[in-house]
Amino acid sequence: MKDSRLSLRMSSRRLNKLRLYAASKDKTITQIVEDWVDRLPNTEIGNQGTVPSPPSSNAENSSEDVP
Repeated sequence: MKDSRLSLRMSSRRLNKLRLYAASKDKTITQIVEDWVDRLPNTEIGNQGTVPSPPSSNAENSSEDVP
């Protein structure tokens, strides 16, 4: 059983387009999204097991550092 959920926002036009596409392929939206994700290339993310966060720009762009 699947235990993760994805929630996203999109325009009604895009959602209707996705619904029509899924229906034309006789699949659910979940199946369509899973198929698309499965087509993505596998990437190595190191030993962490998670995608690293982008570096914080607060330290680099602090207004206290500006003369």
